[in-house]
Amino acid sequence: MQRYQDIRQAAYEANMQLPALGLVIFTFGNVSAVDRSQGVFAIKPSGVPYTQLTPGNMVIVDFEGKTVEGNLRPSSDTLTHAVLYQHWEHIGGIVHTHSTYATAWAQSQRDIPIYGTTHADHNTVDIPCAPPMSDDMIAGDYEYQTGFQIMRALIDRGLTYAEIEMILVGNHAPFTWGKTPEKAVYNSAVLESVAQMAYLTESINGNAPRLKDALIKKHFERKHGPNSYYGQ
Repeated sequence: MQRYQDIRQAAYEANMQLPALGLVIFTFGNVSAVDRSQGVFAIKPSGVPYTQLTPGNMVIVDFEGKTVEGNLRPSSDTLTHAVLYQHWEHIGGIVHTHSTYATAWAQSQRDIPIYGTTHADHNTVDIPCAPPMSDDMIAGDYEYQTGFQIMRALIDRGLTYAEIEMILVGNHAPFTWGKTPEKAVYNSAVLESVAQMAYLTESINGNAPRLKDALIKKHFERKHGPNSYYGQ
């Protein structure tokens, strides 16, 4: 137990942020935190209400999705996390939710267009929606294949996991990631907010134009560019 205390604590704290931020109800979500030096990650146990979570009941699994330590079954999405950790070596945390607006866009099988500067503060492109998986993939190892569906969707668009840290899976829901579990949770909250804003934008003006390139560049680079000046 002591050996994995740090990632258990990190996973617990990140998971508890999901209901606090209004990103989950009941047990509809999970966060994982990785320890690459030990080749494992901690993840929420499956179906356990957030009010019953403790650092000690976070489940430790390896990059094959096999339980290393813990008495509870890990999240049903564990294999998706495992695939992404295997292939994306610079991420430290992954979040999956069924937050309302982001999930609605996923169910609509639509990318979230970049309509405003809030979106551009975090991404320079539309937030991609991966297509629903094929019947063969669904009938196979579903959660494992979900990881590959996410990776393939970025590759098909010429994007990398470092360029964009959020995606929708068609007819399913959002996944986000980051260098830390805290950043992955932050990205999940940003995605939900941007999804809501885009929905309201289209409700007000069905012909709303995408944000002009000059504003996309300005807002992204002032936070993330070589001469960024946002923040302290």
